[in-house]
Amino acid sequence: MGENLVIVESPAKAKTIGKFLGDGFTVKSSFGHIRDLPSNSLSVDLENGYEPQYLVSDDKKKIVAELKSLAKAASVVWLASDEDREGEAIAWHLREALKLDPAKTRRIVFHEITKEAIQHAVQNPRDIDMNLVMAQQARRVLDRIVGFQLSPLLWKKVRPKLSAGRVQSVAVRLIVDREREISAFSAKSQYKIEGIFNPEGSKSTVKVKAEIPERFESGQEAQSILEACREAHFHIGSVEEKDAKRNPSPPFTTSTLQQEASRKLGFSLSQTMRVAQTLYESGYITYMRTDSVNLSKLALGAAKQVITDMYGKEYSKTRQFATKTKGAQEAHEAIRPTYLANTEIEGGPQEKKLYALIWKRTVASQMAEATIGRTEITIESEKLSHKFLATADRIKFDGFLKVYAESSDDDQDEEETLLNLPELREGQLMHRQKVTATEKYTQKPPRYSEASLVKKLEELGIGRPSTYAPTISTIVQRGYVVKDTRPGTERQFNTYTLEKSDVKHTLHKEIWGSEKNKLFPEDIGMLVNDFLVDNFDTVVDFGFTAKVEEQFDTVAEGKLKWNVVIDDFFKPFSKKVEETLLGSRPSNAERVLGSDPATGKVVLVRLGRFGPLAQIGDSEDPEKRFVSLAKGQLLETITLAEALQLFALPRKVGEYNGHEIIASSGRFGPYVKYNGKFISIGKDLSPYTIDLETSVRIIEENSKKEEQRLIKSFEGEDIEILNGRFGAYIKKGKNNYKIPKGTDPASLELDAVKKIIEETPEKPRKKR
Repeated sequence: MGENLVIVESPAKAKTIGKFLGDGFTVKSSFGHIRDLPSNSLSVDLENGYEPQYLVSDDKKKIVAELKSLAKAASVVWLASDEDREGEAIAWHLREALKLDPAKTRRIVFHEITKEAIQHAVQNPRDIDMNLVMAQQARRVLDRIVGFQLSPLLWKKVRPKLSAGRVQSVAVRLIVDREREISAFSAKSQYKIEGIFNPEGSKSTVKVKAEIPERFESGQEAQSILEACREAHFHIGSVEEKDAKRNPSPPFTTSTLQQEASRKLGFSLSQTMRVAQTLYESGYITYMRTDSVNLSKLALGAAKQVITDMYGKEYSKTRQFATKTKGAQEAHEAIRPTYLANTEIEGGPQEKKLYALIWKRTVASQMAEATIGRTEITIESEKLSHKFLATADRIKFDGFLKVYAESSDDDQDEEETLLNLPELREGQLMHRQKVTATEKYTQKPPRYSEASLVKKLEELGIGRPSTYAPTISTIVQRGYVVKDTRPGTERQFNTYTLEKSDVKHTLHKEIWGSEKNKLFPEDIGMLVNDFLVDNFDTVVDFGFTAKVEEQFDTVAEGKLKWNVVIDDFFKPFSKKVEETLLGSRPSNAERVLGSDPATGKVVLVRLGRFGPLAQIGDSEDPEKRFVSLAKGQLLETITLAEALQLFALPRKVGEYNGHEIIASSGRFGPYVKYNGKFISIGKDLSPYTIDLETSVRIIEENSKKEEQRLIKSFEGEDIEILNGRFGAYIKKGKNNYKIPKGTDPASLELDAVKKIIEETPEKPRKKR
């Protein structure tokens, strides 16, 4: 046992720190929080200043006992949890639960796990910052009160086993509001006119693409422009060249890292934070929960050296960015590599990708601006009142673009495409090759991705770096929102093309409205949102939620008492809970669509015990029928025709070899049922329209696959040898068994198969 005991939150962090401290120090992990509010009770004293009643959880009692014993024997205990509010609270809980002697307890913080940073921290210990602890406690207590007051209300008024949260409810509201914007949106068509021209004196292969900046409301108006172009002679009206500077983006904060990792790497928020945590605890990057875009003087000097060595002196430009985030928290550094000279690290593919992204962004932030030469030309004719405009950008000096370009949510490609125009002059004749008028539709508002939702929450001042990922994970886990990819629908659009002397009309098809990895509200999420908006507008009010975050910041600065924030919220909130208990259930839980043409009975949609459903017949009808709504259908937007179609399944398609073929849809998608087997028909076919011929083909293809899959079976035994994705294996009942390497599966007899099964150790059951 060393003279010094250092306590951190995670084993990985303990391992890295242990390497730097050496002899005389024992580094142990608390495995996160050791105390919290019990999950089965409110545990907040509403009568006495909202004091929380913390408890050491059962799974932490052994760790606490071990840490107590080690702390007793140590001469100094160093509390080295993270430097944000959550880390400060962990340090305080450790001091309280372990009953540490203040005289031999030190609090140390560092924003990077390097030898220099840790040695500096040990030489400069401080006391636990109780303002930060109380700010964290205020958030924890307020969220507990909201959850425990609202959840029973939701059970009674909406559906059992629901729950509500302060920040989560605001996030759900944003997604629901956006969905309703999309439902109310009506696409309008306009015509875009583009021309392709060949400059006089150039090769015929030189083409200049230009467009008329205005949009035209009708096909008739667009055709009249093309008719005017038929006899027109074109020339260049103006050529304008100007240079523009582009500045690099600041280094990463938590939210900008989450957004860029989503766009560039396809990482989810929780995946980004998990990988970043690994990088931090391995000593590769600075602390990953930060609002700051500030870089230390040491980092600025290192960046200048790296850029000068790798790219040249002209590429270096030292700059310090100012943090603009509303209510930005503790003054940390931005997320950056601990050693900028390390362009690569050891680790898994995800760690390497995220580190490379952080390295590029940090280095680019300290590089010179890019110089872009923009050329704009107008192409005009006396016969035409509208001018064609062509623009092209040319990189004159790439600067920071040599390393990194930021993406946006609408980017198709990672980098911007920069085009070149040939040398052109005013008055130069331009030979018209082709002019096309294309019908374009206005775009509906985009659904939120995880990244764009974080951006919106940050703009509104709601949540903090540590809350974004868990907030979105929670609303998905609760079933209020689903992250999904959905196909678009087909629509037609017109084009009119003038080539040579004829204007031709063509009708085209396009797929529109497809969504990839977007957040969609579920019916229960919309129902809970409406209930909260109607009865607890302050809880889901964007301005109010942001104001509470600002009050937490004021508590962290020591300018406001934590329980005053709770008291201001709780008194009116509690009164509203009592009033709402006396009110009626929400009216939007059920919606009548019309009548069933076949029976005359009422058709309605409602929220059932197991989710949204359509119903034919009222609640008193003993012969009422139910069917679950399909994926993507919502109670408030489904039509009568769509609801009635759901009752067409299961549908008899026909017979084959004396057995019925039934088409239907289940939790794994559409299928046909034949001779006791359920066979998927894939996403491209519909169970409502699939015909007998197609069904038989799918059944026969499935039979061939099954025959190829079976290597051997044994009469009278529930044992088969099958071909699988990873080779041959033995199947007995619901269990699978590996065949030893080098064994020919076709040669195995029953006794040998049974021996393999007996000798295979039983797998331990996974805990749920």
